[in-house]
Amino acid sequence: MPTMADVARSAGVSVATVSHVLNETRPVLPHTRQAVLDAIEELGYTPNTLARSLVTSRTRSIGLAVSAISNPYFTEILQGVEAAALERGYSLLIADPHDDPEHERKVVQLLHERRVDGLIVAPSADPRALLAYLGRHAVPTVLLDRVIDGRTDIAPPFDQVCAENTEPMARLVTHLAGLGHRRIGLVAGLPGLSTTGERVAGYRQGLDTAGLPFEDCLVVPGNSESAGAERATAALLSLAAPPTALVTANNAMTIGALRVLRARGLSVPDDIVLCCFDDFAWADLFSPRLTAIAQPSRELGAEAVRVLLERLASPDRPARTVRLPCAFVHRTSCGCREEDSAAGTPGTTLCAPEPQHPGKGPLS
Repeated sequence: MPTMADVARSAGVSVATVSHVLNETRPVLPHTRQAVLDAIEELGYTPNTLARSLVTSRTRSIGLAVSAISNPYFTEILQGVEAAALERGYSLLIADPHDDPEHERKVVQLLHERRVDGLIVAPSADPRALLAYLGRHAVPTVLLDRVIDGRTDIAPPFDQVCAENTEPMARLVTHLAGLGHRRIGLVAGLPGLSTTGERVAGYRQGLDTAGLPFEDCLVVPGNSESAGAERATAALLSLAAPPTALVTANNAMTIGALRVLRARGLSVPDDIVLCCFDDFAWADLFSPRLTAIAQPSRELGAEAVRVLLERLASPDRPARTVRLPCAFVHRTSCGCREEDSAAGTPGTTLCAPEPQHPGKGPLS
């Protein structure tokens, strides 16, 4: 097996120069660096990662704590994180906190004890123990998807990467209102998550824009899971004046809502229309095809890696929050015709509603 000394002889440089190229501990002239890299390639030299970490105090590894097993949305984010990390020469250690505050702190501690260079974490609804641990140990961390804006009791501040939530949800609601719906139900996410609060705010903003009143009974928490959405959808359908349109606040809850609608023999969009926050791979295969807000999942993962590596390079720079835009994916579950969903955008006259359900009608 070739050694670092073999690489140095082949490149005509010192062992120290090879070390500087591998560990990036000192600038090396471009032609010298290339000679070392060519020698590494020719000899098939494999660096000793453990030895390198002792020299640089870095393991070139990132810890990722997201509930990817229980939430399919995070699977695509994970793919984005992994691809971006590997592209930059970092390995990935993954743990699933199951959205449980105590388990969350434990898995993050385990990742930290594995000497990862930094962490990317999607925090739970009650991240106090997690954030206290990260702050106490000064762990370079990027909070992903769920942010801690407005929390003055958290120190130090953390970098955050998330999608826009409020305006996209408002667009869904105003789109439905523009089709004549006056009673729009929301199956909301888990209380305490920033995504839940922002999407509820967007729902209210959309109602206000459309001149519709907010009614507490039309917002029921589905707790960001399929089973919770089943209960929430059943509650909404049992109202004396049930909604004629439903918005589900994540993809898992969309599945739960559809399950209840099917069990009750209700057809989408003929009996009730449905729009969802979170597009997913098979949304286009449903009949009808689901109108949705698509989050840039992989881009969020890649951006979190980029922000974390910038933090590692510049530990003293101010913390920041990066928000990425979402896209309105116009299909037919909102009641628009196939040709309209292909050609139109929300809020345009191209989205002509089908014959009106009870509770629908021109807005006053």
